[in-house]
Amino acid sequence: MTASLADLRSQLQTLAAQHRAGRLDEAQYTQARAPLERALADLVLADEAATPMAPTARPSRGLLAALTVGVLVIATAGYAWKGSPTLKPVIATAPAADPEEQAARQQIEGMVGKLAERLKEKPDDPTGWLMLGRSYTVLGRNDEALGAYEKAVALRPNDATALADYADAVAVKSGGHATPQSDALVARALAAEPTHLKSLALAGTSAFERGDFATAVRHWEKMAQGLPADSPDMPRLQASLDEARRRGGLAAPAAAASATAVAGASITGTVTLAPALAAKASPTDTVFIYARAAQGPRMPLAVIRAQVKDLPMNYKLDDSMAMSPAAKLSGAAQVVVSARISKSGNAIPQAGDLAGESAPVAPGARGVAITISAAVGS
Repeated sequence: MTASLADLRSQLQTLAAQHRAGRLDEAQYTQARAPLERALADLVLADEAATPMAPTARPSRGLLAALTVGVLVIATAGYAWKGSPTLKPVIATAPAADPEEQAARQQIEGMVGKLAERLKEKPDDPTGWLMLGRSYTVLGRNDEALGAYEKAVALRPNDATALADYADAVAVKSGGHATPQSDALVARALAAEPTHLKSLALAGTSAFERGDFATAVRHWEKMAQGLPADSPDMPRLQASLDEARRRGGLAAPAAAASATAVAGASITGTVTLAPALAAKASPTDTVFIYARAAQGPRMPLAVIRAQVKDLPMNYKLDDSMAMSPAAKLSGAAQVVVSARISKSGNAIPQAGDLAGESAPVAPGARGVAITISAAVGS
């Protein structure tokens, strides 16, 4: 199955975080990032096929990949990650000091210039204006981004993504704070698409800023329900939900505290690594152990993180390990317990990871044995 834009964005973010934390050296980071960048270029080229540009204006695949990687995170990041105490920006727009990063920025600037020239000849391309706006945002040219987003919204007045990106740029212009104009744009986005993740993030942040913590919680809880399974954004979002509840004096869900976890809903068992795969794993590789509903959304209901050196190990999953108050172990009729070894530490499954899972079991099951015995994608 082809990865979605959101999947690729999450994987790139996770890789960057691992690199910044020193868990991936430069060679490992470059090697892991290359296939993602190629996949991004393929996705964007597929989109371009639907709205062809003049042959003389088409950029090279390399430039297109550079631009796509540069603007991708903007699709879901922005002032929404600044308005609450724990959600932070995931990119920086300051010029890079590293020569390779400077070269990449120059590639992006060159691509942006070509795209802007093409849009002068084809001003009725909403996708192009949206890409241009995101590109200007990456380069820190917010006034120009505003103009591009305005044109995208004029052509697609009910496009939630265009409206949310426009709202984000409006807020950036006001110092990173929501304004009546940005709030109105977000409201339009949610009217068009009530589950749009970035719009929910923006709406929740605006409510948090004005002290309406109940509304912030409502938007962020809905956002949590729609995030992809194993999203690296979930822990930060959950922390912000906890802070909004604390400031608003709002009761936390029962699953939020281990002391109130439902004892009968826990699952216990063991995880082992098949001897035939032992040579394919290193002692410090990350192990994710998680339960998900046997039927329905694939969001993990409880998660434990360990390392290969801990195997074999006993585990216990319960409501205290929930990633979202709206999705917990005690609320499922049957679950599948999985264990996965990830060399990159990426929460998103990748080809080459090692995994195993149980048959469906009911919450309360004991002695559920998982053997990690297969490579993902094989």
